[in-house]
Amino acid sequence: MTDVTMEAAAPAFRPGTSDKEIEAAALKSIKRRKQLVLFWQITILVAALGLWELSSDLNWIDPFFYASPSAVAERLYDWALNGTTEGSLWYNLGVTMQEALIGFFTGSFAGVVVGIGLGRNQMLSDIFSVYIKAINSIPRVVLAPIFIMIMGLGLASKVALAFVMVFFVVFANAFQGVREADRDMIANARILGASDWQVTRTVVVPSAMSWIFASLHVSFGFAIIGAIVGEFVGARFGIGQLISIAKGTFDAAGMFAAIVLVMVVTLAAEAVMTMIENRLAKWRPQQSLDTH
Repeated sequence: MTDVTMEAAAPAFRPGTSDKEIEAAALKSIKRRKQLVLFWQITILVAALGLWELSSDLNWIDPFFYASPSAVAERLYDWALNGTTEGSLWYNLGVTMQEALIGFFTGSFAGVVVGIGLGRNQMLSDIFSVYIKAINSIPRVVLAPIFIMIMGLGLASKVALAFVMVFFVVFANAFQGVREADRDMIANARILGASDWQVTRTVVVPSAMSWIFASLHVSFGFAIIGAIVGEFVGARFGIGQLISIAKGTFDAAGMFAAIVLVMVVTLAAEAVMTMIENRLAKWRPQQSLDTH
């Protein structure tokens, strides 16, 4: 948001206005802005779905290839009620979520630990940086066939791909967050007699939390992608397997239904992540106008 926009959005106050009145007006302005954002989000979604449905009904687009929102909703309802060709919808969703969650938590933990460790140790960073860059240059999806060949069609290969997808995102942010820590605060902590571990725990890690949470917001989506790509290449169950079967039978509604399901799960995980971040980062000053 530009300065001009912020000035236009900020309420004007007459001289002598009390702090409570200013605070109440600011809160009212923030609430009004959030309502406006929500209104336009819903309006754009309804308009897009309506245009899609209308285009399909009037044959502006081929319903065989593009389906329609009503057909996608019917397929989701049928899957939820009667199951899929590969068993219960909820079982397949559970398989994908299990793979994604294990990959997300292990990849995030490893990324944070390695990122902070290398960020705090210049020698180790110089030694391993070339290897990390080399591995990071490999397209993640090409690893799926290798993992499946080595680990089989079961859980391990999908978790490994989800782990790799998450690890490098979290590692890069944790490493950069450590490098961006306030040098004056670190120097002051050392003057007060803090050890390296105490400096890392009380100064460096809190400073890097914003960077780490920024990576966690997107890394769960990458974990889902890793699990689904692994299932798409070869699996017995999972949402990726449902997409693969729908592709093989030219079932456009089935493919879109699986995609919608993944989007809903990912958005729910994003909301949970935001709640956790807000609880753990209460020390951050709140902006008067939400720019997100």
